Amino acid sequence: MATTESGQSTPAEVKAQCDHFRATFLKLKGEINKVVVGHSEVIEAVLIALFAGGNVLLEGVPGLGKTLLVRTLAQALTLPFSRIQFTPDLMPADVIGTNVVMEDPATGRRKFEFQRGPIFAQVVLADEINRATPKTQSALLEAMQERSVTVAGNSYKLEKPFLVLATQNPIEQEGTYPLPEAQLDRFIFKVVVGYSQMDDLMTILDRTTGADNPEASKVLDGPTILKMQDLVRNVVVAPHVKEYVARLVLATHPGAATAAGGSSGPTNKYIRCGASPRGAQALLLGAKVKALIDGRFHASYADVRAMAALSLRHRLLVNFEAEADKVDTDQLVKAILDLTPTEGAKA
Repeated sequence: MATTESGQSTPAEVKAQCDHFRATFLKLKGEINKVVVGHSEVIEAVLIALFAGGNVLLEGVPGLGKTLLVRTLAQALTLPFSRIQFTPDLMPADVIGTNVVMEDPATGRRKFEFQRGPIFAQVVLADEINRATPKTQSALLEAMQERSVTVAGNSYKLEKPFLVLATQNPIEQEGTYPLPEAQLDRFIFKVVVGYSQMDDLMTILDRTTGADNPEASKVLDGPTILKMQDLVRNVVVAPHVKEYVARLVLATHPGAATAAGGSSGPTNKYIRCGASPRGAQALLLGAKVKALIDGRFHASYADVRAMAALSLRHRLLVNFEAEADKVDTDQLVKAILDLTPTEGAKA
């Protein structure tokens, strides 16, 4: 952030930074919209995760444009891109790389040389991640969390910025391996991709069956993304907003005094395990980006509430009663928001 001699940014500088962030965000979103029809909320969620420094899980049935969205984002960023198609026979070495024996043509001596896998790109599409075995899923997700890869005792750093966008089909489809809860927690957001509306579907038909083939232009490079991520970290969050984030997460914990609705509320009735501190981090970082998109340098209650479903839906584990009553995590997040006042411990 630009600062004065006293070390503080002037109001004009802060406003200029907010305006630049907003303009860049909207330009990037506009480039993606050239190719991806509709799904405005999905695109916005992915971009918020990018600037928050997190990774995204995209869930939806095949054919809804999940892979197209990720490919288009990579086109709009001047960053190395790789796609990993997850299948049941994919091995961890296929993701992170492996040591291979190389022979020096001059001396004839052999030595091990590390051949980097596709995880070393800066934008990684993990396509149909729930088609691979848990062992291979873990290889990706550990690299994603640690931002480094260890092979044969040697550690290799992944270059920043680094973004993994994983797609998966709904769990009820055959031939899938559900991601374990601990692995799901490593994604800042879970974004549900729904079916297109009539107008969007008509546009898709025009674009995909005609001669017009639009492409996204380059908008951002790595250093600019890192600067924007730094700006997000500096967004002001008042103590009462931070406390609200903490109370929302604590309200998801069954058996605790803070459970939403008390002993007979939805948390104790339907939730088996609540959100971890990562859920609170996701809420707050998402709220900071949302504030900048709206041209503000301070996060509000509304920003936090707007990020609640994205940040918490994959972090709430429901019990059998919820499944029997057909209560999903989005409904539970809404109920918890309704039962958690924005100020104070009581409504």
